[in-house]
Amino acid sequence: MNILITGGAGFIGSNLALHLIDLGHEITVLDNLSPQIHGSNPEETSPLYRSIKDKVRFVAGTVCDDAAWHEVLPGQHAIVHLAAETGTGQSMYEIKRYVDINIGGTGLMLDLLANTDHQVKKVVVASSRSIYGEGKYFSETLGIVYPCARKESDMKAGNFDLMCAQSGEVLKLLATDEESKIHPSSVYGITKQNQEQMVLTVCKSLNIGAIALRYQNVYGPGQSLSNPYTGILSIFSTRIKNGNGINIFEDGKESRDFVYIDDIVRATTAALLADEVRDEVFGIGAGIATDVLTVAETLVRNYGVEVPITVTGAFRIGDIRHNFADLSKANRMLGFSPQVSFDEGIRNFSAWVDQQEVQVDTYDASIAEMSKRGLFK
Repeated sequence: MNILITGGAGFIGSNLALHLIDLGHEITVLDNLSPQIHGSNPEETSPLYRSIKDKVRFVAGTVCDDAAWHEVLPGQHAIVHLAAETGTGQSMYEIKRYVDINIGGTGLMLDLLANTDHQVKKVVVASSRSIYGEGKYFSETLGIVYPCARKESDMKAGNFDLMCAQSGEVLKLLATDEESKIHPSSVYGITKQNQEQMVLTVCKSLNIGAIALRYQNVYGPGQSLSNPYTGILSIFSTRIKNGNGINIFEDGKESRDFVYIDDIVRATTAALLADEVRDEVFGIGAGIATDVLTVAETLVRNYGVEVPITVTGAFRIGDIRHNFADLSKANRMLGFSPQVSFDEGIRNFSAWVDQQEVQVDTYDASIAEMSKRGLFK
């Protein structure tokens, strides 16, 4: 097939492009080479871009540019729509940029699919676990519950766990499935929800097969080590390599589902090539919750660099407590199950980081920016 990958020079996109090329497909990449991800001079500062630039048809441009779409769309049989601004915290104050690119860019793509001649038969859109907000929980009193965002007053008092509204008991975490309540707690999450709903709704009306993949926390070699807004493994690694201590939010027991890049590529490829699967959403992760304190301690141990790890009790507005994926549907319909354990993946990631130039640590500046705007307490 001829496959267009928007955001194809990014972390997920570049790995996916190389894999699809190995399978014999022709790849076109549309990417604006954002300095936040690729640095000021991608030819020198972006190994992701360099890994694909001679193997794909590369078009520099934004998904918000009509002319760029008219250049890349003809002749394509499928689109993997990855291009988006990412970062929960940043989305809470760069609202227009997130809405313009994530929603506006997707709207432009769908408008062209609806109103121009093309050969596109499949669209896979990258959604996010952030659309759920908090994940799925169980209460002995109420049964299955989907808690709303935590109260700032509770977190200021050091009460970070989610409690049953009726009994006051600590809720039991369950795997989040595709039928779980959608109630995002950030602008980023809202835009990802909007993206997947638009793609599924419009593509169905056009008889284009569409799938939304709700990725959990993706990590692995090649991830940006200079972007202070996404990827705690990268953020922590850059701080450790600079000899800076790690400040853990809340009580360190907040957890995420960390899924290795190779597994994301496998899942995305399966969704793209499954002709019979359409109009569906899938949660894609490792299916295991790992707490943030464990991540920090593992990285410090892997790098052999002693830096202090401090559990601060501070918190960010919009952060969730827990979320990990129920993979039953992805396994049943896509044949997907993760192949890389967290221990193996973080060893691979740490070994790769050890070979990279140490990046400037801009994390404190990002925290100061959020504090100034009342989003970090």
